[in-house]
Amino acid sequence: MSLSSISLSGINSQEAEHYHESNSSRRNSKWVIDVKEELEKMDKLNEVDHWEKKCIYQIPACIKDLNKKAYEPQAVSFGPYHHGEDHLNQMEKHKHRALLHFLRRSNKPIESYIDALHRVGKHLIASYDWLDEANNDYRDQYGNCSDQFLQLMMLDGCFMLEILQTATGTVNDYAFNDPIFSYRESLYIMPYIRRDMLMLQNQLPMLLLDTLLAVETGGAGSTTTGGKPKNKEFLNRIIIQFCTQKKSILSLGKCLHVVDVYRKHLLQGPRRKLLQTHLRGIDDHGESSFDVIRPARELYEAGIRFKTSKTTSLRDISFQGGVLRLPVIVVDDTTESNFLNLMAYERFRVGPGNDVTAYIFFMDKIIVSDKDVSLLHSKGIIQNAFGSHKEVAKLFNELSKDVSRMSLDPDSSLDMVHKNVNDYCKKKWNEWRANLIHTYFRSPWAILSVIAALLLMALAFAQTMYTIYPYYHPRSDSTKAVPRPPPSSLRH
Repeated sequence: MSLSSISLSGINSQEAEHYHESNSSRRNSKWVIDVKEELEKMDKLNEVDHWEKKCIYQIPACIKDLNKKAYEPQAVSFGPYHHGEDHLNQMEKHKHRALLHFLRRSNKPIESYIDALHRVGKHLIASYDWLDEANNDYRDQYGNCSDQFLQLMMLDGCFMLEILQTATGTVNDYAFNDPIFSYRESLYIMPYIRRDMLMLQNQLPMLLLDTLLAVETGGAGSTTTGGKPKNKEFLNRIIIQFCTQKKSILSLGKCLHVVDVYRKHLLQGPRRKLLQTHLRGIDDHGESSFDVIRPARELYEAGIRFKTSKTTSLRDISFQGGVLRLPVIVVDDTTESNFLNLMAYERFRVGPGNDVTAYIFFMDKIIVSDKDVSLLHSKGIIQNAFGSHKEVAKLFNELSKDVSRMSLDPDSSLDMVHKNVNDYCKKKWNEWRANLIHTYFRSPWAILSVIAALLLMALAFAQTMYTIYPYYHPRSDSTKAVPRPPPSSLRH
């Protein structure tokens, strides 16, 4: 007797029929069928490609709730995540005016742009991590991007290009009293737009900007279909100039969006290679031997000197000969938001690494109080445009609140710096020498006092030696003078 017949032996035929119908219904449910079809289509290579395309992420609540204001735009929305929010709708009319200026200047029909965007539409919508096929607002019945999505991309893309080009002096055909693009008004509104443009949820794919520029400059379509942008690094250059006011930059290569451009710029510089495993703080058993680094004030008292790095790259942190070199950082009202979004990007995007996160983790450990900030400020490492030193210390402590040591890359060059600093501090001679320097050589007057005291001691020692030397070393008889004989006239 089969197991099914045994299980149904205690029920009547009507109940058995109902059981078989329910079982058949479950087997033929839409969800079960869909799962089977997806399982057959599942391909590891397609899965890798699927996640590789996504580069603009929606911050989950577990991260956003720590500081909502740092991740949500206050002046303008770019892309679908914040589109239509009430407090941002005021900027929509300015976007439309920017679109008209862009089209008039390019002297190209709007259809050319829409056609070019349609050809790369699947790539654009794939850049956003939650715009899947279930979202009917931005996809049509065939799974392609909808007209609504293309219109959004066109409007926001042109507005971003107009912001970047007018702010950097590339173009400007707006009225002298324009509420957004005039010089006077830009002094007030541009800092807010700049801050919003560096938020991870508020990004536009670089492919969108490349495509629009390619059509504007005469290409038949996007950069992938024959169009040529103004310059290979044109977009990267004006983005960095807008975000940092710096004009001269090295080549950044292919970038995904504004946050990616800004991050690569901050990390431009030497990447220090690790030659030995133990320098990374990893022992022979493969376990971390990473000690907690001391605050800057304690490191200074232990004999470590602080100096600025040769570059401003966040990677350019080194320790050699008792000198810890750190890049110069300007701390202002946008520092917190910028770094939180850069760290969020490193958390969700696999590949770029976590150099920014490692830098914040390191700075948090050497900055505990306002005394540490004051020391780094006196050495030119921290340029405080934020407020009191106490507020700066609190800022760095808040930035690394959700960062754990285990989340960092074990191959980070900062591990080597961290270990070497701790090894230096463990040597008592370095601490004794530091105490001597801090006590007696803190100022020029102290140095002169020490030198004078040493001279007095040397003179006193010489005088003492001159006094007691004859007592212990008297002249011998052979060296005494022989008395002369009396004159011959006195002999007689």
